[in-house]
Amino acid sequence: MLQGIVARRALLGDGAWHDTSIAFANGLIDTLGGPAPAGALDCGDYLVLPGIVDLHGDAFERQILPRPEAAFPLPLALADTDRQLVANGITTAFHGITWSWEGGLRGRENAIGIRTALARLKPRLAADHRIHLRWETHNLDAVDEIADWLATGHIDLLAFNDHLDMVQARLGDDGKLRKYAERAGLSLAEFRALVARVEARADEVPAAIATLAGHARAAGVAMASHDDDTRAERECFQALGCTISEFPRTAEATAAARALGSPTVFGAPNVVRGGSHCGAP
Repeated sequence: MLQGIVARRALLGDGAWHDTSIAFANGLIDTLGGPAPAGALDCGDYLVLPGIVDLHGDAFERQILPRPEAAFPLPLALADTDRQLVANGITTAFHGITWSWEGGLRGRENAIGIRTALARLKPRLAADHRIHLRWETHNLDAVDEIADWLATGHIDLLAFNDHLDMVQARLGDDGKLRKYAERAGLSLAEFRALVARVEARADEVPAAIATLAGHARAAGVAMASHDDDTRAERECFQALGCTISEFPRTAEATAAARALGSPTVFGAPNVVRGGSHCGAP
């Protein structure tokens, strides 16, 4: 059994990087900074981190649907996801399950299926799996059911998402729109008709957001706004008790979040890449 490791870049409890040794005893960390145990693994310049908590992960979608019309059974896909998580040092995963008006991969049936499969698989999974429900705010038909999920403890983090504008911007481009239609299991004509029906109920969205925010507060569930663009948008969500700003898209929204004391969430891949994949500052 491995007795310890030597690390030049270990992240410790003070939040700083250390050149140190870590000794184990009975499978647990025993001492830090003492003499390196015999046979200790030299980690070189690799990062030595505590278990990573992934607050927003949707990689499981690739395991479920690696390409259109090639879906894998949920238990198999989620077990594969679990192995990938722990292999990359992620010990707690908040799965970003999208419950959208689109249907298909991001529809009601899939959200229920993932939640049910994770509950059944729990004794066999290595990571701690949580539900980060990404509610598309124009999905008004799901409000009552999501409120029930909140009341019964099935949601660990609720995010308010609105990607309708992104879809609208692609309505005139069959090539770009096809990705959304295929994910929903619809033809291009059917998907455009669906978007029109969703647009027609836009006036009902603010009240629905306030309703679900109230249910989340009552259940003690943390909330995040997604893709904030303006200070006013962040302040509006903050007033509803939605204190996390996830992926703010402008410097204005980010500054507003910081001024309000709201934690901001950014994508780890973008940190590694050195910038946003969508061009946000």
